[in-house]
Amino acid sequence: MKKDIHPTLHECEVTCACGNTFKTLSTAQSLKIDICNECHPFFTGSQKVVDTTGRIEKFKERYNIKD
Repeated sequence: MKKDIHPTLHECEVTCACGNTFKTLSTAQSLKIDICNECHPFFTGSQKVVDTTGRIEKFKERYNIKD
């Protein structure tokens, strides 16, 4: 294995657009992101499924899935 070819890791502060911050390891000193686990709809439970063509109902009907 070659020595001194890997970039150095720094403790990095990640800042989200919603204001949430956390620390991780990265080759960059700081990161600014648009969405994180605190504001993403999947993790907050506000995710909505938009079905305009009835595909979900067709799938449920085909495989006999009941809510």
